[in-house]
Amino acid sequence: MNATLTLDAVATAGDAGIVTAMDRGDDSSLMQRYSRGDMAAFTMLYERHKGALYRYLLRLTKRRDVADDLFQEVWARVVASRARYQPLARFSTFLFSIAHNCFIDFCRRSASSPTARALDVEEHGEALAESEHRGPERVAQSEQVAERLRSALENLPEEQREAFLLHEEGGLSLQEIADLTRVGMETAKSRLRYALAKLRQSLAKEREAAEPAITVAGAPWHTR
Repeated sequence: MNATLTLDAVATAGDAGIVTAMDRGDDSSLMQRYSRGDMAAFTMLYERHKGALYRYLLRLTKRRDVADDLFQEVWARVVASRARYQPLARFSTFLFSIAHNCFIDFCRRSASSPTARALDVEEHGEALAESEHRGPERVAQSEQVAERLRSALENLPEEQREAFLLHEEGGLSLQEIADLTRVGMETAKSRLRYALAKLRQSLAKEREAAEPAITVAGAPWHTR
């Protein structure tokens, strides 16, 4: 699971976390090199962004088969646009703008497709990487944390979930999220704040429910 999407990250995210975004200054130059035929530059871009892009699509669609198709479509559009690419924004903004548009197109196609409407939505969890240094207890705890976060994300309204994922997975700033989703800055800010607040609340409730309780003189006490 992406290190940015942990319980601690959600719990401690504040104003600074909302307005700060990761910047890879050389991504645009790599894309420009690729437009001139440098395949190694494209490989570097792909390796850098494939994980965050796929997680974004999977958490939006909640279906691995759809995420797989959209993932391929996004990169196909990147390849198709290489000749006319202009570094007017960060490459991550360019990439996730394409991903957003592919998702919107999918939603439109699904809305008009009886077959798509009839499909059962299957929930798929991401496989968590297990290193040889992690014992069974830590692996189990990580899986529980990941499942709780996935569940909390899926319960968010779509607009809030996308704002959160664009920020956390795509590293987009509030202004970039607002521009991409075609809403005002304050609307984007509110969506992200509400998403963070709801995630904190949901995860706190699940954490409380999961804690063992002991009874002392007839009164329940949660262990800490």
